Amino acid sequence: MTVTASPPVEPASRVGEPDLPDILPPVKERRGITGFAYRYPAIAIGGAMLILLILMAIFAPLLGTTDPTTLAPSKRTRAPSAEYWFGSDMMGRDIYSRVIYGARVSLIVGFAVAILASLAGLVVGLVSGFVRWADSIIMRIMDGMMSIPPILLAVALMALTRGSVPNVIAAIAVAEFPRVARLVRSVVLTLREQPYVEAAVASGTRTPMIIARHILPNTIAPLTVQATYICASAMITESILSFIGAGTPPIIPSWGNIMADGRALWQVKPFIVFFPAIFLSITVLAVNLLGDGLRDAVDPRMAKRL
Repeated sequence: MTVTASPPVEPASRVGEPDLPDILPPVKERRGITGFAYRYPAIAIGGAMLILLILMAIFAPLLGTTDPTTLAPSKRTRAPSAEYWFGSDMMGRDIYSRVIYGARVSLIVGFAVAILASLAGLVVGLVSGFVRWADSIIMRIMDGMMSIPPILLAVALMALTRGSVPNVIAAIAVAEFPRVARLVRSVVLTLREQPYVEAAVASGTRTPMIIARHILPNTIAPLTVQATYICASAMITESILSFIGAGTPPIIPSWGNIMADGRALWQVKPFIVFFPAIFLSITVLAVNLLGDGLRDAVDPRMAKRL
């Protein structure tokens, strides 16, 4: 007797319910600017804020209501009004115009210090990390400079020169670049032990070629992130130097100078200090958001979570 196997019985679908497809349609991936902003919201928000601040600084002559250096003693310490949107200071100068023009000083100092400190720290870090005999000498010098707080080192350097924007940039850059050098050195110490670098050394490739081809490209990402934090720190340091009278001259409108002019009247006329402090906080927040977003974008561990 032959037993014939019956065909498998397919489960019947429920009455009134359509059959579900075996494979769901793929989710469309966001592309372009919208997709990038969705994946990295910190970069989008910080970058948008920073672009608006840069445009405000560029078009300050059009956005300002009056000349920021015009004196009007009869209209000093006026409260915010239709004539003086942010009020007037002790000299009768329009605080709104001075805040708008002050963005130029802070942004120029921040970007210039970030570029100079990054370049100087990159060169010193590459040499210290790859040239073994020079490492101990260079790092002891960097340790000595890092033992002094950046603001105190900047004040000491400014005491040797006259107050000007280029001198402020140079003083802050000297105080900041040792941290960049140590960061680059740590990256180089890791990279020089990699097999492809050891293979290049064994094949007789010259040291400058190894640094340019194998070491330098791998330092750009962490260096860019560090540069954003240096930019924000430089803006704060410049405001502190101007606030204590060791930074830009009082004739040049900067957020630190404006706050210094209003510190004596802080309790009765707080708006003199309030508005430049708000703009400084917003600018530093924008740069820090951009730095946090770049850190998440270049870190492969963070990229897997997104």
